[in-house]
Amino acid sequence: MRSVFVCSCRSLFFCGLFLLGCLYQPQTGFSQSPTEQAGRAQFDRMDRNQDGRLTPDEIPVRSKGLFRKIDTNGDSLISLEEHLRFVNLRAVRQPRGNQQPDRRLPEGVEVSRDVFYVKDGHARQTLDVYVPAQTDAKLPVVVWIHGGAWRAGDKRNCPALYLLKHGYVVASINYRLSQHAVFPAQIQDCKAAIRFLKSNADRFQIDPKKVGVWGSSAGGHLVALLGTSGGVVELELPGAEKSEFDSTVQAVCDYFGPTDFTQMNEQTTIKGPIDHDAVDSPESQLIGGAVQKNKEKAEAASPLSYVSKNDPPFLIVHGDRDPLVPLPQSEILQKKLKATGVNSELIIIPGGGHGPFKSPERLEQVQRFFDKHLKR
Repeated sequence: MRSVFVCSCRSLFFCGLFLLGCLYQPQTGFSQSPTEQAGRAQFDRMDRNQDGRLTPDEIPVRSKGLFRKIDTNGDSLISLEEHLRFVNLRAVRQPRGNQQPDRRLPEGVEVSRDVFYVKDGHARQTLDVYVPAQTDAKLPVVVWIHGGAWRAGDKRNCPALYLLKHGYVVASINYRLSQHAVFPAQIQDCKAAIRFLKSNADRFQIDPKKVGVWGSSAGGHLVALLGTSGGVVELELPGAEKSEFDSTVQAVCDYFGPTDFTQMNEQTTIKGPIDHDAVDSPESQLIGGAVQKNKEKAEAASPLSYVSKNDPPFLIVHGDRDPLVPLPQSEILQKKLKATGVNSELIIIPGGGHGPFKSPERLEQVQRFFDKHLKR
């Protein structure tokens, strides 16, 4: 790196982070990614006494303000593990393609970004929280869970931010993708994020008894699972039972989420690019094997498997021309919820494809749903 760039000692840290972001590509297997290789080299350069720890004196002056953020255990030293976790997080946050930063927020909104919801967790186990300017009153929270076929997507693209001006705290979460870990890692992360928000209710001005979730596509699948699988220990991270806070939610807005992977191909009437039964389909990659050859795993990942009369209210939105997730996926969920006695409404968008359904009319509909069930 020194032969290519001439960086002062003070700027070397930021130059290294830039390089890491450019080099990052998701990796599988046990080999080190380019991000980790470069991160280790960077750590070694800064670790002047080679004791495997970084002190504040060893950090470049312009980077000292980041020391406390990187030192997650608060011992006034940065370990190699802490350093790699930080650079991996920065790499994940590099803008890609046409991805845009958060739209303009209402005045006075307090934003907490990249908050880890699992101690010493994966770089993807982070969330952003937006708290509107207000009095000391506790507010309901709506948690956005992004889509992306369980192998892409980012919490920065959060369509729920408009709810800030309507008296809601808004959170947006990342979770481990299928290239990082197979199911149930994704729903475990979502449940851990809900527990974290409840346990930090005072910090974020949240009413922990008024939690709504909203997600689209893969995110719709995960919010539906959050709604139907409350209390299912197998879908929680190990040790969750020790927490005094549960992961139940009080309202679910499911935008065109898959619900039964084994039926997707046979339900497809609109030609699309995905063979859902193929071993490399998003659904197969999520559960770790071809859907039709792993029906028990597919069943475990289905929100239908956990429906009970105690589930929270649902609002389900789906287009009747969706080429990726067939409309019957939402219809079978709606049918089972209603048969079980759960308050649920399915809105079918005539001519609608795979979203996004973010017109003023649709957003007002979503707001009315959350108002009805979280502001009672």
